[in-house]
Amino acid sequence: MTAARQDAWTPDDDLLLAEVTLRHIREGSTQLAAFEEVGEKLGRTSAACGFRWNSFVRKKYEAAIQIAKAQRKQRKQSQRLKPMVPVSTGLEESAMTSSTVSQVVSSTPASSGYASLEDELSFEAVIRFLKNQKELTKRVKQLEREIEEKDAELLELREENHKMNKQLNNVQTDYQVVNEDYRTLIQIMDRARKMALLTENEDLDLRPRFKMDANGNLERVDT
Repeated sequence: MTAARQDAWTPDDDLLLAEVTLRHIREGSTQLAAFEEVGEKLGRTSAACGFRWNSFVRKKYEAAIQIAKAQRKQRKQSQRLKPMVPVSTGLEESAMTSSTVSQVVSSTPASSGYASLEDELSFEAVIRFLKNQKELTKRVKQLEREIEEKDAELLELREENHKMNKQLNNVQTDYQVVNEDYRTLIQIMDRARKMALLTENEDLDLRPRFKMDANGNLERVDT
């Protein structure tokens, strides 16, 4: 017994899974039988095939599934209606010509409408599939345009953010320069104030002093 494969599914594996499953649906068989057949061919378990079909492959073949179901339905109807066609034996069979058989078959209601009904169902399924593909294509293009717009908007925001960061760096640099200049100015003003106080005190010390004697006259007092 060979070990079940654990590697990734390839496009060929998915195609084989789709073909076998659609054939089983069309012939009235079960999907489980299809998964077992595919599992034997690919060396995988039927559970792995079923999971792959339901999770990924089935979505890509919705229209084909509808066509296969319609063909299965028509197949069952044709099988039920077969006994309605008269069957002759013996002399009657030998006497029935090919034209008579054609008349009997053409006079059967199901035989006259089977092909056209199947074609109609298949045609409608194809139309639905093409419409879905068209809508999907339009949606994809719309999403692509939205992505392009978002990318352009993101690029613009990045450029604006870069400019704002540059301006912020310039403002921070200017603030540091102004702050340093302000501190220097404060220091200069503080030194100037101290020098002014010293000069004023020196002038007071050098200013002449006078006092009044007993006769009421002012006389200078040397310091």
